[in-house]
Amino acid sequence: MSTLLQINTVVNTGSTGRIVEQLGQHVLSNGWSSCIAYGRKSNNSISRTIRIGNEFDIALHGIKSRLLDKHGLGSVKATKKFIDRISVIKPDIIHLHNLHGYYLNYRILIDYLARTNMPVVWTIHDNWPITGHCTYFSDINCTKWKVECHHCPKKHNYPSSVILDLSQANFKLKKSLFTSLTKLVIVPVSKWLEGNLRESFLAKYPMQVINNGIDLTAFHPVRDGLKVKRKYKIPGKFMLLGLATAWGVRKGLDDFVKLSRSLSDDYSIVIVGLTKKQKELLPANIIGIGRIESLEELAGLYSAADIVLNLSYQETFGMTTVEGFACGTPGIVYNCTASPELITPETGLIVEPGNIEQLINAIKKIRSHGKEYYSKNCRIRAEQCYKKEDRFNEYLQLYSKLIIK
Repeated sequence: MSTLLQINTVVNTGSTGRIVEQLGQHVLSNGWSSCIAYGRKSNNSISRTIRIGNEFDIALHGIKSRLLDKHGLGSVKATKKFIDRISVIKPDIIHLHNLHGYYLNYRILIDYLARTNMPVVWTIHDNWPITGHCTYFSDINCTKWKVECHHCPKKHNYPSSVILDLSQANFKLKKSLFTSLTKLVIVPVSKWLEGNLRESFLAKYPMQVINNGIDLTAFHPVRDGLKVKRKYKIPGKFMLLGLATAWGVRKGLDDFVKLSRSLSDDYSIVIVGLTKKQKELLPANIIGIGRIESLEELAGLYSAADIVLNLSYQETFGMTTVEGFACGTPGIVYNCTASPELITPETGLIVEPGNIEQLINAIKKIRSHGKEYYSKNCRIRAEQCYKKEDRFNEYLQLYSKLIIK
C-alpha cells in the first residue's frame, strides 16, 4: 500500500484545508494510506493527522517572525520531532501545500527532503515560496522576486515584521533550499500562478497546472433560496454575495463598501467571513456574517445569491467563484491575477479592478438577463472543469509517475 503524507497549515477548514482533506479521502478510496501534518487548526479528518508543535510553539515562532523577519525559521524542536515521525511513516510521496503560518521550520524540512531524495509534489497556493517575505506582490507591481528580493515594500504585511527586513537573506535561503530538491514537481493552481513561477528560481522544475477541485455533492443548487433570504430579512431583494476566509483591502472589502453607497434599496450585499470588529464597521445596508464552516449553509447562501462578487485584487485561483458556479450562480471578478481564468461569457462578467461604475453596470447587465440565463452553464462549467474527483485523479496520476521513477 502506498502512503501519501500532505503538509499544510490547517486541515478540513478554509480552502486549502478542505483541499488536503478531500485529497486524503480520494487517495484512501483508491487504496492508499493518507496522513496529513498540520500546524494550526484541524477539524475532523478521515486521514491520520499529525500536529506539528503546539500553541506555545506557534506563539514563539510568531514573535521571531514579527521581530526578526524570520518567518518559517522558528519551530525548530517541533519540526525535528516531525522529521522523526516522517522517518517512521516512510511515505511514498510527500505533498507540500502552505509551509507558512508560524508552525514549521522550512529549512529543517527541506534539508531532510533533499538528503533523503524523497519524491515531492508541491502545490503552490500563493507566492510566498518565491519571495523573501510576502505572499502577494501584484498590488504594488513589485518584480524584485524575479531577480532577488531586498528592501521589501511589504515588510509590514503578512507575515509582518515590525523591526528587521531580512527579505534579501530570506530570498537567498529559499532559493538555495528549494532548488536543492531533486525529485520535485511543482503544481500551480492556475495559469497565472504558473506564469509567475516560470519567471522565478523554481522555473527549472517540471510544472503541471491542476486547478482546485470542489465537492459538487456539497456545492449544488439549493431550491429554497427564498428561505435563506428570509433568514437575513432580504426577501425580494437582488442579493450580491461576497465570501472570504479573511477580509481586507486585498480581498476588496473597501470596494464592497463603495459599491453599497451606489446601489438602490432593492439590492442587498451579504459578506461572509468577517470578524466581529469588521461587522461593526460595516454600513447599515451591508449584512455581515462571520466565518461559516458548514458546507450546507454555504451552499444555501451561494444558491440564494443572484451574483457572487469576487472583488479580490490578488487571487491565485478563486474558490468562491467556482463554488458559486456549482450552485448555479454567476460571478463577477476583477480583471487581474487568476480570477479572469474562471469566467466565460456564459457564467459571468469581468470588470477592471476598482472600477465601481463598471461593476454596477455588470451587475445590472446580469440582472437584466436574469440569474436563470446563466445558471445551467455555471453548473456545467463546475462539472466540466472543477469536479474534485477529476482534479484529484490528476494528482494520483502524478504520484504514480513519481513513484515509478
